[in-house]
Amino acid sequence: MVDSDTVVETASEAAHGYVFSRLKKSDVEDIDVTVSFEDQVLEVDVSILAPEVEADLERIADDAARAAGNAVDDLFEQ
Repeated sequence: MVDSDTVVETASEAAHGYVFSRLKKSDVEDIDVTVSFEDQVLEVDVSILAPEVEADLERIADDAARAAGNAVDDLFEQ
């Protein structure tokens, strides 16, 4: 059984990793990754502040949340 802290940490690391695989750290002024895991339900919210970037930040944030979910799925499959 995987404990909640491990789930939250895995999801957060995956979301951050995804964002910074798409954007340079120097371009990101702020990133907020909020993860909760209660009653076997994972919730991930990602917001990115990078005003100088022309990329679709909302899509990157959504994809980062999906990457977090996939990482947690992989964790439970081990």
